[in-house]
Amino acid sequence: MSSIPRITATFEALELLDIIRKAHGPLVIHQSGGCCDGSQPMCFGKDEFRMGTQDVRVGVVDGVEYWMHVEQFEYWKHCQLTLDVVNGRGSSFSLEIPYGKRFLIRSRLFTEQELEHLDPIEV
Repeated sequence: MSSIPRITATFEALELLDIIRKAHGPLVIHQSGGCCDGSQPMCFGKDEFRMGTQDVRVGVVDGVEYWMHVEQFEYWKHCQLTLDVVNGRGSSFSLEIPYGKRFLIRSRLFTEQELEHLDPIEV
């Protein structure tokens, strides 16, 4: 069995990332688990957001690194995450907001077999 990604994306999310990338250049997504936006994934220009020492890179979606606070990752480490997008405005500074969209995460539990073949996280 080949390596299993921890993060994937829907076609709609990939389309929106492409639109945002054309307008803003290289991107990064961060899921903090903080108080204001909960665990909403937020999209930023790669050079405009600095990761903290407690952030881990969960994976890469279409060239966009997906980062998460390590405490948040503890809740999600047994799930494959899927970046998706819905209509509506989130309450953040994420780059998709002007498009009338917001990113969200869908998840499913990994199987026992998949847990043995996960992509590693990076600190």
